[in-house]
Amino acid sequence: MRVALFQPDIAGNTGALIRLTACLGVPLEVIEPAGFLFTRRELARAALDYAPLAEIGRHADWDAFLETAPARIVLLTTGAATSYLDFAFAPGDVLLLGRESAGVPPAVHRRAEARIRVPMVAGARALNVVAAAAIVLGEALRQTGGYRAIEDVANGPGDGPGERE
Repeated sequence: MRVALFQPDIAGNTGALIRLTACLGVPLEVIEPAGFLFTRRELARAALDYAPLAEIGRHADWDAFLETAPARIVLLTTGAATSYLDFAFAPGDVLLLGRESAGVPPAVHRRAEARIRVPMVAGARALNVVAAAAIVLGEALRQTGGYRAIEDVANGPGDGPGERE
């Protein structure tokens, strides 16, 4: 499982995605150009102290990302007919998030093998990109057993309940 962020506009959202993916042990792919300076310094500031835990791939553009895309691309979009609750995730999926201000262009929509949405009440336009990612990634990890891998690492010898001094 991977999360990919297409041409992000907001450094704070990118930082929050770094934290989310770092905490869940999921690689983050950032497809540039970004709408903000994306230097090592800015990355460290946006990611706070989670950058050392994060696995971050940077791609100069969409085509460069496609050269390394390992599996099925699943686009999160408000325009999808399929709810993430009705979707069968696979361990190698790439969950693609669009640009905060504009989503993704038609060519990116066409390249995605699947399009899913988070159901919302009538009249709601869209969730924050990080909120949508957290909801969908949580379900994807649940379906694919991804949480078990995290628990195995976190609950290694001496880390289980009642085993700390």
